Amino acid sequence: MTGKVVIPVEVRQRAAAAGDVGRRWLDALPDLVVGLERDWGITVGDPFHGGSAGLVARATNAAGEAVVLKLGSPAHDNFASEVAVLRIAAGRGYANLLNYDAPRRAMLLERLGPILHELGLPIARRIEIICETLRQAWPPAPDPAGLQSAAQKARHLAGLIAKWQQQLGEPCSGRVVAQAMAFATDRESAFDPARAVILHGDAHDHNALQTLDGAGFKFVDPDPLFGERAYDIAISMRSWTDELLAGDPVRLGLDRCKQLADLTGEAPGAIWQWGFLERVSSGLFLLVLGRFDEGRRMLAVAETWAAVGA
Repeated sequence: MTGKVVIPVEVRQRAAAAGDVGRRWLDALPDLVVGLERDWGITVGDPFHGGSAGLVARATNAAGEAVVLKLGSPAHDNFASEVAVLRIAAGRGYANLLNYDAPRRAMLLERLGPILHELGLPIARRIEIICETLRQAWPPAPDPAGLQSAAQKARHLAGLIAKWQQQLGEPCSGRVVAQAMAFATDRESAFDPARAVILHGDAHDHNALQTLDGAGFKFVDPDPLFGERAYDIAISMRSWTDELLAGDPVRLGLDRCKQLADLTGEAPGAIWQWGFLERVSSGLFLLVLGRFDEGRRMLAVAETWAAVGA
């Protein structure tokens, strides 16, 4: 490391929001980085920007190879489950985990190339790449002790929608909320441990990176859970709102759902239901964060989708 540790503003703000424990973590970061450089034989460089759950920085190992150092902050509450999933994946569909230190909440990861979102590819091609990468990232799972189940996720999303709908003065129509609650009940009832896999949990085009050799893509930053594949697939139903609003959101949404089902062999009804839940909950969360225009546009699509049903 040459000079002061550079902490992106979004990381600093989220850690500070965690209170005293977050501020202590920020104060300890320079010594933490120096200790990891010594113990792992790495040299740490500039940080990556975009995330907020911890410090992610470029690094080089003793052999001169490009790697990534990731340090989970107190705001990074799924550090243990992320490590567990990366160990199971062993580089299949995910960035390879090269080393980790649980007490210091540190990971050393394979360096990847550009983010899928930044490559300028058509959305249909991005969806193909995400689905191709997901198929690699769904290996047969061992006992997923400690991971949230898809049934629990459905209940959690329903609870958040109900809370934020009231807290924000009912920005969604009653029809949208009723549809979301019905879909959450359906997905909770559909949970089948015998068919479940370990899911990435946030498989969008900002979390898919091209490999350095350009031969494929891998995911980073899993928020893992255990459940039906349709949940991971449905994250693409939550994305690219502007494209949906540029035409008929219902027709374009149904077309996207069909493409996802055709690419993966999963039931379109399950993809649609999870996609609706993710879109409504995410739209409300954006309003909570004060990102009003983005949140309202997400919810505008949900209002049109509510007429479709399951």
